[in-house]
Parts: sequence; structure tokens; C-alpha cells
Amino acid sequence: MALFAKDKKEKAEPEQKQIRREIMRKEEASLASRELNALLGRGSQFEGKLVFEGTVRIDGKFKGEIHSKGKLIIGENGEVEGDVWVDSAIISGKLKGNIKAEKKVELLAPAKLTGNISTKALVIQEGAVFDGNCQMSEVKQKSTTQTEIKKE
Repeated sequence: MALFAKDKKEKAEPEQKQIRREIMRKEEASLASRELNALLGRGSQFEGKLVFEGTVRIDGKFKGEIHSKGKLIIGENGEVEGDVWVDSAIISGKLKGNIKAEKKVELLAPAKLTGNISTKALVIQEGAVFDGNCQMSEVKQKSTTQTEIKKE
């Protein structure tokens, strides 16, 4: 009997993970649609420099630089190639490049990030892939008195 109970438990674990993943995706999509300022949809491609405020979701392909004090969401089908400077990022798709986020970077399965991360908080969900280096320390700026002394 114990053998059958173990088999059921092993089969149930992947199903539970899949259900949790689907719930998280639905919550992410719901949140994003309420706050979304711009969308690069699936099947779309753009190359250049993206500067925005608020929240932007990329489900298509983007190549270039991204600058914002807002939130960047890269959906499961989204592919970004280039460097990113944002307030926070939620990545479920692919990012090939470096990312600097003032607050937080979240890698949700099946995300694949190839590059370096600089942020205060990093969350990597099981199933996400990160290939690079991460820096989580804050860069301290010199005080004005030290700068003024050096100038004199």
C-alpha cells in the first residue's frame, strides 16, 4: 500500500507545480493589463531605443536599449536582446543582455536570462535559467565634502 501512495504523491507534485505556475501567470497577466502603458505584442518586432514611464510588456521581439523608471515585463514569448535599465523587471521570456534594476528582478519559469544583473532584490523561480553574474550591493556615492576637498 505504501508503494502506491508514494507513486500518487510523485505524480501529484508536478501537477501541483504546473497549477501554481498557471495561477502565477494569470495573476501576472491580470496585474499587467490593469497597469499597462504599452505593449509589444506577439509576432511584433522592434529595433531601437525604448524609453518609457509606467509599465511596458514585451511579448514580441525587441533589439536595442531599454531605459525607464517604471516596470518592464517580458512575457513567455518575449525576446529582448540588449541592455536594460529599469526600476523593476518581471521576466518570463528571454533576455540576452545586461539588466540594471533599481528595486527588483524576478525570473519566472521558463525565463532564460543570459547576461549580468545588478539589483537590490533578485527572485529566481524554479525552472528559470540565469547564466551570468549578479551584483546586489549598492554603489555608494562620495559625499559632497570629499568631492569638494579633492577639487581644491
